[in-house]
Amino acid sequence: GAGHAGHANGFWAMALGSVGVVYGDIGTSPLYALKASLEHTKETGAHQAEIVGIVSLLIWALIFIVTVKYVAFIMRADNKGEGGTLSLMALAQHAVGKRTMPIFLLGVAGAALFSGDAITPPAISVLSAIEGLKLPAVRQYVDLSPYILPITIAILISLFMVQSRGTAKVAAFFGPIMVLFFGTLATLGAMHVFDAPAILNAINPVNGLVFLFSHGAKSFTTLGLVFLAVTGAEALYADMGHFGRKPIQLAWVFFVLPSLILNYLGQGAFILAHPAVVTQENFSPFYQLAPDWGLIPLIILATVATIIASQAVITGAFSIVRQAIQLGLLPRMEIRHTSESAEGQIFVPRVNRLLLIGVVILVILFKNSDSPANASGIAVTASMAVDTALA
Repeated sequence: GAGHAGHANGFWAMALGSVGVVYGDIGTSPLYALKASLEHTKETGAHQAEIVGIVSLLIWALIFIVTVKYVAFIMRADNKGEGGTLSLMALAQHAVGKRTMPIFLLGVAGAALFSGDAITPPAISVLSAIEGLKLPAVRQYVDLSPYILPITIAILISLFMVQSRGTAKVAAFFGPIMVLFFGTLATLGAMHVFDAPAILNAINPVNGLVFLFSHGAKSFTTLGLVFLAVTGAEALYADMGHFGRKPIQLAWVFFVLPSLILNYLGQGAFILAHPAVVTQENFSPFYQLAPDWGLIPLIILATVATIIASQAVITGAFSIVRQAIQLGLLPRMEIRHTSESAEGQIFVPRVNRLLLIGVVILVILFKNSDSPANASGIAVTASMAVDTALA
């Protein structure tokens, strides 16, 4: 009846909303994850086995860490519908039956890593998106490459300045824009997979493992960079309270994951077909999938997607700070509710300022999207290790 239809519509609305908020961060990883993982091939060039191996690791990181670990397992652990590291801490304490120091410290460490991790994705992803302006296809019209840093910083400052107004009004557009973005990822990937069908070997996890075990210490640094593909998996657990478990799981399995895998396969195939590109100065396997006429629209779409992803991270930081204040881990701070209806819509002025300063410093220090990648990979890995221990 009407109730059932309303419920179904509500479900799809939640699934659509989760594509915008929950999957923003993980969805923008294709802009930089493979590129960063191939950083070491700049001098030597890339061999087929290496590319297949790295793409294989990217795909299986998504399958194992996000699908198996977070979507199938950790999302079952919720504290009155809320997710996130501090909720896990509360559940772990409950399970042990008393407040123990190790569990408490793990929770605090997880929350700290999560907040530290809140400044890396906006810096990396917005920079990567704007770096599309370096490509020759854009430069022939207008050369904005000297202004990449100022443009990035201007976008980030504006993003933090609008936080106090609340995001509820614009959030309605997040879902549809990200659906368009993931559709574009899938299309671009599909257009190139057959440049080099050999890339399909990446679907076999053995190739990823062979790469890992045959490259000694180098494979560890590469693995840290591969973790960039799953930045934002913790966010999916932290945002569970807003969207509910089922819509988040369905959106992932049937839409987000296939789009990401196709895109990584397409990037890999493109590189296999044109191995020389890895040594070029303007190497950008993500943008190079697009035909020249589509490059400027793609840069605009990718930039909007990274802004949406950054928004999700900032919102996550606000909610973890609120949980921390409630648990007495942080001194009381002013928390403003920016929406009459949505309980989760909050704004913490002090945290907002700190995040802005952190993000801008990162952008200025790193100047391009390659170097912050390592730092972020470490924070993500550590943050996930904490979630695992608590779970």
